[in-house]
Amino acid sequence: MLLRLAYLTVTNTFAVLRLLPMDDRDKDAEILTLRHQIAVLERQLGGTRVRFTAPDRAFLAALLHRLTPEALRQVRLLVRPDTVLCWHRDLVRRRHAARSKPKRPGRPPTVRSIRALVLRLVRENPQWGYRRVHGELLVLGVKVAASTVWDILQDAGIEPAPERAAGTWAAFLRSQADALLACDFLETVTLTGARMYVLAMIEHRTRRIRILGATAHPTASWVTQAVRNLVMDLEDAGCRARWMIRDLDSKYPGLFDAVLADTGIKIVLTGVRMPRMNAIMERWVLTCRRELLDRALIWNQRHLLQALREFETFYNHHRPHQGIDNARPCTPLPPPITDPDQIIRLDVRRRQRLGGILNEYENAA
Repeated sequence: MLLRLAYLTVTNTFAVLRLLPMDDRDKDAEILTLRHQIAVLERQLGGTRVRFTAPDRAFLAALLHRLTPEALRQVRLLVRPDTVLCWHRDLVRRRHAARSKPKRPGRPPTVRSIRALVLRLVRENPQWGYRRVHGELLVLGVKVAASTVWDILQDAGIEPAPERAAGTWAAFLRSQADALLACDFLETVTLTGARMYVLAMIEHRTRRIRILGATAHPTASWVTQAVRNLVMDLEDAGCRARWMIRDLDSKYPGLFDAVLADTGIKIVLTGVRMPRMNAIMERWVLTCRRELLDRALIWNQRHLLQALREFETFYNHHRPHQGIDNARPCTPLPPPITDPDQIIRLDVRRRQRLGGILNEYENAA
């Protein structure tokens, strides 16, 4: 506003300087011309209200405040004379209020680190309300008002007193990753046109995959035997799982759930057409298709099982996984190289699997 007002003042000052060498006759002619143009604009507006900006109001009020109401009525303006006088009174009132305003310091803004801490506490503890967060801050020695915590959460778009006692599905998966298993069927077609069904299981915590088998006819007896083999493998590996996530596929017989229930593993069913409830398993299915099945020609069931075993070994012992900080499910990462000379003389060897479809890289001994 101040820049706009200064611009109007400077431009109109030059306009006044232009009027100085003019005589009264030229000025009268210019005034009449401007009045006639204003009359033409008023006819074109047809009652439409003209809006003035704050700098325009301040400039007109400062320019016309010396004129009497009778003189203002003779001047052809787009607004009423009373409006101009009201603008002037408002300008004087604001200037007086600015001068008489006591210079009292307000409440200092909240420190940025405190705001970040409040948002962190709410993010890590979704069930906490603003009063619980306020109490935790007092325990940490941070003294702020409860209303301050309320304002911080409101500004961040977070409900200060939420009803988030019921956990989300994602929170359940994260908290129970050590005890979670997931399984699913994967379909593929061989070169002979036979449709094959692959049953696989994955451990949430380690991301270890287990190929339970592949068949063209997933009968109840075949699926039951596959899950029995799985139970024996889990017992040998010392895996203490408590839940198995699966979908509502009709290929799972009743004995599938019964065999797992005998070992203390409960079944968690996903919703209808909700693959995100079994996202880790669905992601592996996509990985298997993209990195193996879409790049290989499968001849028959035997060839499919051989390729899947190779991919299972590659997936569990070499391939890094972003979900577990780029670690490997069954093989720990080697210690980092700290010797500069060894970094310069890197000798990396490649090992090919399945004819070069899968590549493994390791340092030469």
